[in-house]
Amino acid sequence: MTREQQDWLRLHLTSGLGRVGLIRLMEAFGSVSAILAADAKAWQQKARIRPAVAVALPAPHDPQLLKTTQLLDELCVTIVTLWDQQHYPAALRTIYDPPALLYILGSLPKQQAFAVVGARRASRSGRQLTTEICAELAAHNVTVVSGLARGIDSAAHKGALETGHTVAVLGCGIDVVYPPENSCLAQDIIAQGAILSEYPPGTPPLAGHFPGRNRIISGLSKGVLIVEAAEKSGSLLTADFALEQGREVFAVPGPVYSQTGGGVNRLLKDGAHLVTEARDILEVLWPGTSADLSILTNDPLPEHLSNEQLMVYRNLGEEPLHVDQLARKCSLTAMELSAILLHLELEGGAEQLPGMRYIRKRPPKQRGGL
Repeated sequence: MTREQQDWLRLHLTSGLGRVGLIRLMEAFGSVSAILAADAKAWQQKARIRPAVAVALPAPHDPQLLKTTQLLDELCVTIVTLWDQQHYPAALRTIYDPPALLYILGSLPKQQAFAVVGARRASRSGRQLTTEICAELAAHNVTVVSGLARGIDSAAHKGALETGHTVAVLGCGIDVVYPPENSCLAQDIIAQGAILSEYPPGTPPLAGHFPGRNRIISGLSKGVLIVEAAEKSGSLLTADFALEQGREVFAVPGPVYSQTGGGVNRLLKDGAHLVTEARDILEVLWPGTSADLSILTNDPLPEHLSNEQLMVYRNLGEEPLHVDQLARKCSLTAMELSAILLHLELEGGAEQLPGMRYIRKRPPKQRGGL
């Protein structure tokens, strides 16, 4: 960590000094070194910082400051400020309330970005579609931005990692992985993109932090896709931020009677772009780049199947189908169907779920790009 980054950390760990206070101080003094050289009275007179906040500035050898500095050094965290013209994300700088300071693990990709968020308790088909769309976007040199949450967010990151880069924005400190089960996913993201946060290290994932996180997700991106969202979900808040920031909003239509369908369907009624595949996003934001969509549509498996095997394969889909239903659809005996399903499983074209139900597996992809 550079000396300037250490100075910024010291300033950021000042109790009661938030984003607005940091900006006032920079406007008043021009540099972090000048801020730290000024006394509490100067802070109050020039930047309207309350005396109680000014005197809370940690001393250079404060134990907590030294401990946090060591932690960030061990994690290889970079601190980037709003006044860093070279490294601060250009798109984020344009929003109404950009973060004054970002903690970054990994490297922010220098390419166009698109946000994908949605329900934590997402359906299997919603997660699968999200993974496919994000793999397609990443293959077209689009960085996928999401929030590392359960459900749709995790599926978005995983899909992007298959073909390209992704960025996760946290609602907690950069040293806190939430949810904990995404620890391995977080490491994969750091290797192929970045994790970032505006909150000081050690900050817990409190509910009040996530609206701020959501404004960064949309602020980094050219548009936002919502996959499965209830009427009053945080995902819809991200869509609201996107509209305020002049970003395009997209939504995947949901079942009318589904709890997570109400929010996305309302967005579509209000004018959001309808999405069922990556092409719907690419054609709006990056016209002409979707001409080569062989990435996910080429499926070599049918070429190697008999007529009966192909019939079963085509009757399988994203929603689980019980063997009895499948047998009736294909007019096959249980023995005939069992042999075909076993063959499809071995070929990677079908997957058995609990309860003797089957789905079609995603076909092998041929990668491509812009």
